[in-house]
Amino acid sequence: MQNSLWLNNVETPAFPTLSTSLDCDVCIVGGGLSGIYTAYLLAKKGVNVVLLEAKPSLAIGTTGHSTGKLTPQHGVVYSKLLKYFSTEDVFTYYEANKNAIESALQVASEDTFKRVDSYLYATTVSGKQTIEKELYAYQELNIPGVETTETELPFDVTSALKMEDTAQIHPTKFANHFLKLALENGAAIYTNSRVTKVEIDEKFLLTDNDSKVTFKKLVLCTHYPIESIKNLITVKLSIDRSYLLAAKTTEELKGQYLSVENSSRSTRTALVEDTPYLIYGGSSHIAGEVEDTDSYYETLKDEMQTTFNLPEPPPFLWSAQDPNTPDLVPYIGQISEDTPDLYIATGYRKWGLSNSLVAGEILSSLITHETHKAARIYSPTRDQFGTNFLRGLSTIGFVTANLAEGYLTRMEAPKCTHLGCKTRWNKGDETWDCPCHGSRYDKNGNVIEGPAVYPLKLRK
Repeated sequence: MQNSLWLNNVETPAFPTLSTSLDCDVCIVGGGLSGIYTAYLLAKKGVNVVLLEAKPSLAIGTTGHSTGKLTPQHGVVYSKLLKYFSTEDVFTYYEANKNAIESALQVASEDTFKRVDSYLYATTVSGKQTIEKELYAYQELNIPGVETTETELPFDVTSALKMEDTAQIHPTKFANHFLKLALENGAAIYTNSRVTKVEIDEKFLLTDNDSKVTFKKLVLCTHYPIESIKNLITVKLSIDRSYLLAAKTTEELKGQYLSVENSSRSTRTALVEDTPYLIYGGSSHIAGEVEDTDSYYETLKDEMQTTFNLPEPPPFLWSAQDPNTPDLVPYIGQISEDTPDLYIATGYRKWGLSNSLVAGEILSSLITHETHKAARIYSPTRDQFGTNFLRGLSTIGFVTANLAEGYLTRMEAPKCTHLGCKTRWNKGDETWDCPCHGSRYDKNGNVIEGPAVYPLKLRK
């Protein structure tokens, strides 16, 4: 079922599997945009970098299953962030994303991105009130935004909040461009090299064929870091799954749109091989919570064809999986004060593209002993424990409940190889999904997404 527009007819560079032992200054685990961009920035500074990816190619996981929106407008977020952080800190979050985007676009290939305006919109009275709260936050933070009721959407809106001059990208081509730059600056890259063991104190890791990498610093650019059990990072993250469709259309939109109602919808277009495609998505739920996901695809198909008057069903259907932190800001930096040589980048919510660029800037700055203004608020050790713990209780409870409930109601289901939760068969995507921490396996039991590193044991 999974068939992302961004992975269709895209040539990805071939890399070797790590088959020997080696030493490096920095080892990066995870070949999505976060890992690639961090490798590029470090290599550019002359750091000896090795990047390891478990899959056969890079940028085909979360990056290749995104919406391709590259914007500091992260949904209705700024009014919510003001509940957890000071005005100065929230503006720093906005500024970090805006500046990281602009820095990347200055060296990005022109055929990988397009300048567009981003819109939040509402179609109800309550949605309009949500827009007004977010606009008030924009004004308090001095973030540029314009309230309007004029959009390109084929229906009336009660209100919309426009952020001008943002961007959208072809995410795999965009990532491959920086992959090329990382190589040109001396980074070493290996695919089909899944990390199965990390020894932080002894500063080495092993891959699934027992190849050994000795490092000075380790960066985990993965959804769930292998070492994330420390400081309860694992139970502070919840995983959302959402769905996307793409179909040929007659013209491109000048903007990209996201509704603020509970049943949120994302809309944009993309010109791929000189053909305009409409990309439409939404319908999120906790990963692994739903068995029959066909209904989500069918709902979006019906809405897409009816609302936008498309003659044919969409040929591209895919889903995305996004970790969330309790206070909505990703964890980027040293995982704890006790492990100064271990860095993580995770918890991007649904805005992994811009936050991946922020991650590259923060991580490369920390590793080379430079200052980044946003490092403190993104730090996994930031002092928000009281608030986070109260919000995190629901996540902890969900994990615990599913660990027990799975054994009672899904006794025949295979156990996730991460922490032993019972998986659930996902009919729509033909995958085994873990409801506890978001691991995914294909129908043959092979790992698609971590934190699991070993395949399922399926009954013959």
